[in-house]
Parts: sequence; C-alpha cells; structure tokens
Amino acid sequence: MSSNPDSTANGWDDEVDVLVVGSGAGGMLSALVAATNHAKVLIIEKAALWGGTSATSGGGIWIPGSDQARAAGFEDNLDDAFTYVRALSADNVPDANIRAFVDNAAAMLRWVTAHTKVVYTAQPYPDYHAENPGGSPTGFRTHLPELFDGKLLGADVKTQRFSSPAASLFGYLNWTFSETYLLLFRTKGWMQGLTRSLAKYWFDWPFRFGSRKDRRLTLGNALTGGLRLALNEAGVPLWLSTPMQDLVYENGRVTGVVVTRGGRTLRIRARKGVVLAAGGFDKSQALRDAHAPLYRNAHLSGGVESNTGDAIRAGAAVGAGTMNLQSAWAAPVFHVPGEDRGRLVTIERALPGCIMVNQKGQRYLNEAASYHIVGQQMARREAEFGDASPCWMVFDHRYRHSFPMGPLLPLVPDWLQAAGVRKTLKKGRTIAELASAIGVDPAALAATIARFNQGAAVGEDPEFHRGEAAYDRMYGDYRHQPNPCLRPLTEAPFYAMPIYPGDIGTNGGLTTNARAQVINEAGEPIAGLYAVGNNAASSMGESYPGAGVTIGPAMTFGYIAARDMTGANAA
Repeated sequence: MSSNPDSTANGWDDEVDVLVVGSGAGGMLSALVAATNHAKVLIIEKAALWGGTSATSGGGIWIPGSDQARAAGFEDNLDDAFTYVRALSADNVPDANIRAFVDNAAAMLRWVTAHTKVVYTAQPYPDYHAENPGGSPTGFRTHLPELFDGKLLGADVKTQRFSSPAASLFGYLNWTFSETYLLLFRTKGWMQGLTRSLAKYWFDWPFRFGSRKDRRLTLGNALTGGLRLALNEAGVPLWLSTPMQDLVYENGRVTGVVVTRGGRTLRIRARKGVVLAAGGFDKSQALRDAHAPLYRNAHLSGGVESNTGDAIRAGAAVGAGTMNLQSAWAAPVFHVPGEDRGRLVTIERALPGCIMVNQKGQRYLNEAASYHIVGQQMARREAEFGDASPCWMVFDHRYRHSFPMGPLLPLVPDWLQAAGVRKTLKKGRTIAELASAIGVDPAALAATIARFNQGAAVGEDPEFHRGEAAYDRMYGDYRHQPNPCLRPLTEAPFYAMPIYPGDIGTNGGLTTNARAQVINEAGEPIAGLYAVGNNAASSMGESYPGAGVTIGPAMTFGYIAARDMTGANAA
C-alpha cells in the first residue's frame, strides 16, 4: 500500500488505463476485452513464463447455453444451470454472482470466438453431479479448445508454460483428449498416430535445437496461445518477471500498482482499474497452514510455483474482504520425486482392474467419482483418521500392461520407467507380498480385494456404487461390460502406487460482486479494483459442478470486469 498519498501528482513511472496482474486465461481475456474497447492496457506477470495455471490445464471451460452446444443439438436452459450450481455452491456465495456467471458465460465465449483464433467445441461430457436437478447427463456444457499453431506466436512460444506432466506425453508432447483415448485404449491406428506426433515434434527444425517446447499447442496451451496471439495483434504488452509489490490506494480508490522490474521499483498508474488475476495461494505453505489446513501440502498442489497469494494479500492490505479461504479445487494426485507439483489423477481411477485403499488396506470411497469429490473425501479422511496421505492405488498385472497409472506407462518394462516412478512403484507376486511392500495388514487387504472382486465379477459395487453415475462411466473402459469401471483384481503380480489428497489450486480469495469488483469488509466495492479466477472467492463455493468451472468463470468474470471498467460496447 502506498505510504505517500500525495505522490500521484508526479510520481508515476508509467500510466495505462487498465493494468492486469497475472497472465492466465482470465487475466489475458480481461486485458484483451479492455484493449478492444480502446483502453491502454498492460499485463504484468510475476514469473518468467506466461499462461499461469491455465496453460498447464486441460483448457476446458464450463459454459451453459453456448452457441456451440446449440449447434451440437443441445438446447440448454440457463435457469436449469443456475439451479444446478446454486444447490452445489456455498451458502455465502450470493445468487447474483452465480447468475452473473450463468447469464454472461455464453456471451463471453461468443466474444472470444469473434475476436480471437481460439476455437472451442462443446463436448458430450456429463456434469459431475448430473443426477442433481438442473444437471446434464449428456454434457455439452463443457467445452474444449481445438489445436492451435504455436508458430504464430513467434518467439513468445518459448516463454509459454509447458503443459502439466499429467496433460502431456513424456513431459513435452502435447496431445488432445481424442488422442489420449486413442493411446489409452490403443485402438486401430494408435501407433501410427503416436509416430506422426513424435515426428512432427522432433523434426520441427531449426526450432527444436533451441527449445523443448511443442509448437503444436493443445488444451490449456491452445487456449492461452490463442489469447496471447490476439493480445499481440492488439498491441498489448505483457511484462514477464515483474512481480507486484503493492497496490496504490489513495483517497478511497486503487489508482495503480508498485512493481519490481529489472531490479527497479516502478509505480504504474491505472486510470480505469486494476484486475487481480494472479492465481490462488497454491504454493504458499504459510497461507495454507493459516487458512486451509484440510489441504495442507503446498508441494502436492498442481498449481504453478508462482501462485503464492501475493495479490490476495495485497487486496487485503487495502481493506478487501476475503471468503472461503479454507477451500480448494481438491484432487487426488500422484507425486513423482523431483517434480514441482502433484499430477492430477482423472481417468485412471475409473478404469477396471484397480482400487484405492487407505493405510489400513480398506476402500472408503467410489474411486471413479469426480476428482474434486475424491480429493475432498481423501483430505477429510486424512484429517479425521490420519490414514489417507498417502492412500494406495492397487492394480493387477492386466491393468499394469493395459493402461497407464499416472506416470507409470504400459508396455514399458518396470526397469525402463523414469527413476522417480521406479521409486514409488510397489510390486508383489501375491496380495500378501504386496501388502507387506506397502505396509498394510495383509489380511485386511486380502479381505478388501475379495469383497470387491465378488461384486466386480457381476459389474456391481454395493459398497460405493462405482460405475453407476454417468460421470463414472465416461472414463471407464467402454469395451468392458456390464460395468466399464469394474473388473476383479485376479492376475498376478500385483502393483501399488501412492496417491495423495491434493488439489489443482486454491479457490477461496477476495470477496467480489457480480461485476467482479472487489468488496471491502463493509460490503462496499473498492473503486478501481477487480479480481477474477482464483484471486477471487469462487462463485462455485466449495463445489465442482463440471469440467471447466475453474477457467470458465475466470474468463467470464474477466470479460465482465473489462466491460465494467471500459464500457459495455465491447461485445
């Protein structure tokens, strides 16, 4: 916070209309909408790489009532979408915030389609709680980005964040969801497809000699790459390695920011407003300890290392309220020694031939439920009983050589796996031998597997109902019936890998209203200050209604914020 309220007369090093803190999808879209509406805009990014957690993600956005869904034959009802989210979200999230998202999401996507080269398609991807009132079991609210040519970005592609290790092959090869399924089930043509992708990557000369980056951009890389190209075309600068130190707050208004750049401290004026879009406090162990003890381990978060809550602290320093800081986008994760984040576990848990057990050798949840629900259940189990961090993914020989288990690749011998994977993989010729290797009671593990196998043999899970929900079945093996998620574990040897309660980011933050304005402790907007994405307390509360409810609202409220600052004629 500025200590000299009179310094604004001549004390600015630079001036813009709109200053955006953070280069994820929400921040970049906010900047682009403002620039298209004739504002002078600057984006500052703390890290040396741009794209934020958005770039590392799947790039999905949850958008009710989109033009793309309508084109796919799905006539959505926005009142249904509101009912669905309202029932799942926290009680302290205002109706107006949820309504603002639901009512503006499709308009935001329409604007993106008209003003950028980002192309989204609606997917037959069920809502995570499709059985609830207003939920969609057939999908078409989740949208995924199409491929984007990174060559269009020139040198900027070298400083774009890589995809997450969980969303790429070998840590460098980008792939689409359709390609993931082709490789997962090794359907006809999978080897030729993989060979073509590898050839395109390795023969991208002369670029390959100077960068490991795959210029065939997919998922979150495609989204952020398309937004960055549009920003470049609009002449919007993006300063890397420029952390914000403070907000400048004068006469009841945020008027700018103090940053560090190139070893210098700079004061930048923002005439129309500052948008905080710098992510949550994923990697701040101190903030987790203080506010989110249920999600205790910063190193297990899938968020990027620069997400340390700086913007949330800066907002609080000028009187902003905060809400739901105890919350996170929970997820089960693998952690490979040497990697700087947890790897989200999405598909593997739903495939037949595996179960998850705690340190007592017991199942205690539906492994195939949404990763948010599983992550929450794991975290709560650990908090109450202390036996769920780690749990163990247990699978048999058939699974081992049919499907990946996180970083463990099928068709690759154990001794050829990465060193970090070899450290975490446990193996036994019998269930008892495996139990000994993972430190659980052999009798308990054997009884758990016997009980599971009895139901799985007829496609049933009477204990936890795995494979009954539409979401469960979506990630199962469609070739395996009657339940694509269930098969007895019978083929020795048996394997296990540790799996932890983690997250893909925190989602509590600064309190905002339906216009994305930051609200002070008295419930009044702080003039000139906006927050979007994980800097703001999510309109989803502690829930996760469907794939894309992180980035979809971030972009929608970024769109709303920019229009509020610069005028509504941007659409």
